Amino acid sequence: MRIILVVLGLLALQAGFSAHAAQPQAATLPPGTQIPDAARPGPNFDVDRATDAYLSLLSSDQRAQSDAYFEGGYWINLWGTLYTVGACVLILLTGWSVRMREWAARMSRFRFLQTMLYAAAFVVVLYALSLPWTWYTGFYREHQYGLSNLTLVGWSIEELKGLVINLIIFSIALAVVFSFVRRTGAFWWAWATGIYFVFQLVIGFAYPLLIAPVFNDFKPLPQGEVRDAILSLARANQIPTDNVMWFDASKQTTRVSANVSGLFNTTQVSLNDNLLNKTSLPEIKAVMGHEMGHYVLDHIWSGTIYLSLAMGLGFLFLHWVYGAYSGFRTRRGIAGLGDTAGLPLAAAILASYFFLATPLFNRIIYVNEAQADQFGINAAREPYGSATSAMRLATYRKLDPGPVEEFLFYDHPSGRRRVRMAMLWLKENQQLMAPAAAPAAAAK
Repeated sequence: MRIILVVLGLLALQAGFSAHAAQPQAATLPPGTQIPDAARPGPNFDVDRATDAYLSLLSSDQRAQSDAYFEGGYWINLWGTLYTVGACVLILLTGWSVRMREWAARMSRFRFLQTMLYAAAFVVVLYALSLPWTWYTGFYREHQYGLSNLTLVGWSIEELKGLVINLIIFSIALAVVFSFVRRTGAFWWAWATGIYFVFQLVIGFAYPLLIAPVFNDFKPLPQGEVRDAILSLARANQIPTDNVMWFDASKQTTRVSANVSGLFNTTQVSLNDNLLNKTSLPEIKAVMGHEMGHYVLDHIWSGTIYLSLAMGLGFLFLHWVYGAYSGFRTRRGIAGLGDTAGLPLAAAILASYFFLATPLFNRIIYVNEAQADQFGINAAREPYGSATSAMRLATYRKLDPGPVEEFLFYDHPSGRRRVRMAMLWLKENQQLMAPAAAPAAAAK
């Protein structure tokens, strides 16, 4: 903890020097729904030409900036994995892990509490070692591309909040998992998969109530056409909520976002203030139609099931690889998987699995996102809003990847694919959109 406070103190000290530094502008569109001439209804409407017209709304410089940010993320994934593995190996080779296990044993005679104490210590040490990388990827690089509004002090406070939440969740989850590991032997990975599934559901239930308010202020969306349109969309799709909130994400980021979160009676529709202030009503309806699609299509259940199965493969991978390092573990004073001192080795193995399985996890999420896109365009009936919002996401997503690139690295459909989906819908429903596509609409 002392290391963290020292580094954060240095970051805070630098805040005064960087407070007035110029921040680059993210690649974005002007306010209002954008309707290129080629996207207006007519007997000669061409889906591909309309799609190209939308992609041409961004300049070559804006496209280059968007591509550079997203493609840099491929390397961020690789180097982040290597950084995490290196930090875990350091914790093992220095003997810190064994000393943390012994410290936890001295602090309590209860095995469950010992595991919680060790997990908390591990989180703090790994966070401290990873802080330079976290600062680069989460603060410096986001400012470099004009995507963050946080000062260094503000970012540091956000990081500390996240650290505390991770300490609580991770220490409890790990203590539960280790309890099953010690009792179930070679089939521990199957139990761990089930525990992961349950914890994901619990977090999904608690997120809008306990976690999200730690980072943002949530307030009821005022009466008006936006609230009326959202509630109408919710009622039409049998979403049982009148809880529409907005939150102050602009203090942190320039990105637009929204979500339908929670389970059962905690269901909440949330929009960030960037979406409210920087976009138009057709865009908001398109975005909310997509988010409501996740709810109606039960993606919180199906997505959690599939991601849990993918995690199960990771636990099985961990079981095999961890066993292969028995000699290394013995030399470091670490027993089997039930020994908490082996957690850094387990974390390094899982980090490697996550990297190798990136296409698998991406594909699970991608399928749900594509389904929500299709639901949203049919529910909201806002193809121009859908296409414009897809173009706004080009601030941090490459618009036009190759097919292999999209398969490997994208967990959402690309901008081109989303715009084309909207234009295809428009082609088949031109009679519904003629009034909205009048020339004056582009100036809204």
